[in-house]
Amino acid sequence: MKLQSLWVFLKDFGRGLRSKSTDYVGFELREMENIFSLLLVGSFVGIPSPPSNISIRVMPYVIREMYVMNRRAGDMDDISGEIFGLFIG
Repeated sequence: MKLQSLWVFLKDFGRGLRSKSTDYVGFELREMENIFSLLLVGSFVGIPSPPSNISIRVMPYVIREMYVMNRRAGDMDDISGEIFGLFIG
């Protein structure tokens, strides 16, 4: 009986860890998309950017990132609050 309850506990614990890890990966993906977009159009805000011919060649492939950057600028949250929410929530 105790062995079965321990098995159920460990199974649920593993499921919880897996669900949290996907949240972390999703958050990391969003932040990487933001950094990539900022690198491509960083010259607009004064950040050194890659050579313009590379930016022009890559631009057709980053339409999604442009939408992501526009959306993130519209609903800017407290990024530290979002990070702490991943660990606490």
